[in-house]
Amino acid sequence: MRTSNLLLATTKETPADASIVSHQLMLRAGLIRKLAAGLYSWLPLGLRVLRKVEHIVRDEMNKSGAQEVLMPMVQPATLWQESERWNKYGAELLRIEDRHHNHFCLGPTHEEVITDLIRNEIRSYKQLPATFYQIQTKFRDEIRPRFGIMRAREFVMKDAYSFHSDAASLSETYTLMHQTYHAIFTRIGLTFRAVEADSGSIGGKRSHEFHVLAESGEDAIAFSKQSDYAANVELASTLLDDTVNTSGKAVLQKIPTPDQRSIDEVSQFLHIPPQQCIKTLLVKGATEVTPVIALLLRGDHELNTIKAEKLDLIASPLRWVDEQDIQEIIHCNAGFIGPIGLSIPIIADYATLQCSDFVCGANEDNMHYQGVNWERDLPIPTIADLRNVQANDPSPDGKGVLEIKRGIEVGHIFQLGDTYSKAMQASILNEQGKTTIMTMGCYGIGISRVVAASIEQNYDEKGIIWPLAIAPFQIVLIPMNMHKSQRLRTAIEDLYKAFIDAGMEILLDDRKERAGVMFSDADLIGIPHRLVLGERGLDKGMIEHKTRTTDTTEEIPLAQIVTILKEKLA
Repeated sequence: MRTSNLLLATTKETPADASIVSHQLMLRAGLIRKLAAGLYSWLPLGLRVLRKVEHIVRDEMNKSGAQEVLMPMVQPATLWQESERWNKYGAELLRIEDRHHNHFCLGPTHEEVITDLIRNEIRSYKQLPATFYQIQTKFRDEIRPRFGIMRAREFVMKDAYSFHSDAASLSETYTLMHQTYHAIFTRIGLTFRAVEADSGSIGGKRSHEFHVLAESGEDAIAFSKQSDYAANVELASTLLDDTVNTSGKAVLQKIPTPDQRSIDEVSQFLHIPPQQCIKTLLVKGATEVTPVIALLLRGDHELNTIKAEKLDLIASPLRWVDEQDIQEIIHCNAGFIGPIGLSIPIIADYATLQCSDFVCGANEDNMHYQGVNWERDLPIPTIADLRNVQANDPSPDGKGVLEIKRGIEVGHIFQLGDTYSKAMQASILNEQGKTTIMTMGCYGIGISRVVAASIEQNYDEKGIIWPLAIAPFQIVLIPMNMHKSQRLRTAIEDLYKAFIDAGMEILLDDRKERAGVMFSDADLIGIPHRLVLGERGLDKGMIEHKTRTTDTTEEIPLAQIVTILKEKLA
């Protein structure tokens, strides 16, 4: 490809509404252009990257034995009503009506469509297991589309669905997809982690997220430095220890703490560390018998709402008790609630049992208890894992300690079970000739999000640093003043043809631009290998080579450059 034949839409200015690096660089490098909020056109350079990601995903999915299909983006409401998601999915589901007043939606996902397709095509257990995938446009009406391609309303996704006669078969395919995803992200050249995750609105029992590690990631993930343990912080469990610290000897005292409501204020006022405090949070209970539940956490720990709302006594989704109700139940403000003397059910996090001589609210405004100890001053309450894990916590598998890093979710796999097949009566005849509901799995990769995530992980002050596998071009060839020298033009054209004949992807910058402009654009676009040739190099029979990840250049014999780069790119 020649730049004279390419829509090379690089810009120097960073758009004001682009807040993260990938959004800024995708606009500056001319990969995308905004049409409307959350809607983007892909320009030639960006589309080359997108297609390369698609190729790797398609290749590995085909290797796994999955069959490619293509389903409509527009989906009838009747299918979503059958699965009972028409009203449950929420405002992200863009609902539309045709001229005949039939209701449809733009598909954010395709569980209903694939289940309808397969229930009409597969009749016997002998046709299972079977996995089907597509690479297709999705639409989710995000309330605040932001971060460019990272959280767009319209995006490209690979979604796959597997069908099975039993749970054991599903487990086998789930493991295969887990391995396939590892192969995909490894081939792309990303640093990633697979983590245990919550299934969310998709449903099902078991799921894993695949996260590209990057500081701009929206999710926090916890993983052991010494083992394979990894989980989203929302799901990561703590190492459960129910031993009680009874070593405290301090005298229990009620002390004034005027206007000291937060843990930070109380700990500074009393000159103690936050971990010597216990905070009491009030949430709504699951039944009228237990309308309010008290949750105890160590002062420096944060409540994990997903863990909490999975407990039987607590309403789901988790809801806080408001200030008015706190006054009616406890007769004090929220900052002074404590467990001593509470007549409502109490659930304490495991870590609170390790506290002794601790401080807690006294259920009286402007007062706290100091020198509190378990068993002596407080009975041992119900215990549960309530908190978010922290860096350097012991790993739940007992191997090493946890590290917390930010991650960008680019893939998610689920064991759906019969969530959709049961609701939509997707059944087969089993070996005994009896009708049985199929078991399903679901496996998604955000193709367009992978492009943005790779930039968030690979960039510098000059621009993008593409992993070689998805770079728009492997090589950029920059001639120095080619328009002034016929012999240089001839040499460049011969070299350009030699690279193409060798099967390499090369961009020839044939613009009449200053060298600095061409170098700057090459770095901004992120092409892995840069070759520079001028008359001086031609006289010496040498060409200048530089990789995008280094600042140093090397001279390579012109006669050997095609062979040498072919070896580097292999």
